[in-house]
Amino acid sequence: MKEQKIQGPSIPTVLFLSWFYTGKSPKAPGTIGSLATIPLIYLLHYLQINIYSLIALIATLFVAAVVVTEKVQQKYHLHDPQWIVIDEVIGMLITWAFAMTVDFPTLFLVFGSFRFFDIVKIWPASYFDRMKHGFGTITDDAVSGIYAGIFTFILQKFI
Repeated sequence: MKEQKIQGPSIPTVLFLSWFYTGKSPKAPGTIGSLATIPLIYLLHYLQINIYSLIALIATLFVAAVVVTEKVQQKYHLHDPQWIVIDEVIGMLITWAFAMTVDFPTLFLVFGSFRFFDIVKIWPASYFDRMKHGFGTITDDAVSGIYAGIFTFILQKFI
């Protein structure tokens, strides 16, 4: 009898969900995925993206990530696997939307505050984190991105 090879998600799916394989890092894939978002932020800044286009990009990525994540999690019986870091990309973009600059202090604040809120998971992020489908997997980081964005905005404006 011929052995059957177990197949995983397609390469384009893994590229998207793992943000070009950064989520496959053996240590701290969420942190690595968040750091790997910084070149995208630089590109968007270089292209002079406006807030409306950034929101449209985030919304598009969010919907695509929810759909693809849900399909992968159902098909392979997974719940929020660490290698899926597109949610960190979305969270970082949401956080950056509150700043829209790329100087080192701002990017450090965007990264640090997002990682803090992503790890702490203040409600309702904690609620979404417990959901067993793609919407929850992506939304907990989006909520954390909103918290981090507000925090970043306040620090930049008032301190």
